[in-house]
Amino acid sequence: MSTSTPLLEHPARSAELLWNVVSVADEHAATELVLRLLDEGADPESVLLDVIAVVQGRVGEEWAAARLSVAQEHAATAINDRAVAALSVHPAARTTVTRGRITVACVDGEWHGLPARLLAEVLKLRGWRVDYLGAQVPTPHLIAHLHSTRADAVALSSSIATRLPTAHAAITACQAVGVPVLVGGAAFGPDGRYATLLGADIWAPDARAAADLLAGRTLPLPETDHQQFDDLPHLSDQEYTVVARSSASLVQSVCTALEDAFPAMRAYSAAQRERTAEDIAHIVEFLATSLYLDDDELFTWFITWTARILVARGVPAHSLPPALELLARDLKDFPRAVRILRAGTHTLTTDPFTAAGNTA
Repeated sequence: MSTSTPLLEHPARSAELLWNVVSVADEHAATELVLRLLDEGADPESVLLDVIAVVQGRVGEEWAAARLSVAQEHAATAINDRAVAALSVHPAARTTVTRGRITVACVDGEWHGLPARLLAEVLKLRGWRVDYLGAQVPTPHLIAHLHSTRADAVALSSSIATRLPTAHAAITACQAVGVPVLVGGAAFGPDGRYATLLGADIWAPDARAAADLLAGRTLPLPETDHQQFDDLPHLSDQEYTVVARSSASLVQSVCTALEDAFPAMRAYSAAQRERTAEDIAHIVEFLATSLYLDDDELFTWFITWTARILVARGVPAHSLPPALELLARDLKDFPRAVRILRAGTHTLTTDPFTAAGNTA
């Protein structure tokens, strides 16, 4: 590695070195590496986004491929968060406030706080006064904070699509008190389609793009008398509400009937049955969210992703269609739900990976 500007010359190498220590849970080595990069003249924003964020993305990929356990994934994320904290107090990261005040928070129920933390640190480097509230911020507390700080804008982060109904409520509440909203994170779709649907003032695909957008424009004050929930007329059929409120009974019904529909389940251990119930609960949650957005594609993406995760963990993907069929049977009086479930089944039976033997 270069002794002058190692990050600028070898960002991939720096990320690889950080991965090597993060993946074995060596917190001290990870922090020392980040501080050494800064001591040698690396740009703090690049360390955040071209090194730490890249490694965190790999953490997620390795977990999905079953090469990291949940505990290892949590440990790696905690170490990356510690590295960000160390960077934030390094002399190279000290900046003067030259812009306005912005609140950065995760929507309620969103526990993936690192993407928002990265954004908060980048915005500080760009001259913003930042209030970083962390993960899982209840909307009433967020609004109270906005009232007390008179923030110029709020940036909301969500990685999990099932938090989008909650994100919608948060967006609307922030705008109702006159604060424009920037949103980001995987939950809003790769092209920000759900950000637009839910009425956010601006969407950014990543922290660097968010900082650039905020630097290059003034967010207009929202129309406080506009009721954005009216923009989702499909919710009037109550399908989302019914599915969301009856999720526990739906999961129980499917689990009870699944042994007959998928006989291999009869040999499951207690732990396997518990994980199956958790998987079905996630399916119901994504179904409800797809109903909220009236978007079949979200559900078909999720069910394909779930199939690949199951296969990586040694569970055959053909265990999923029977569960979807049982849900469709229980929800036969709800046409949108049945349509979405049928789309999921069709995807599973036509996707080359999930339909061709269900082997990794």
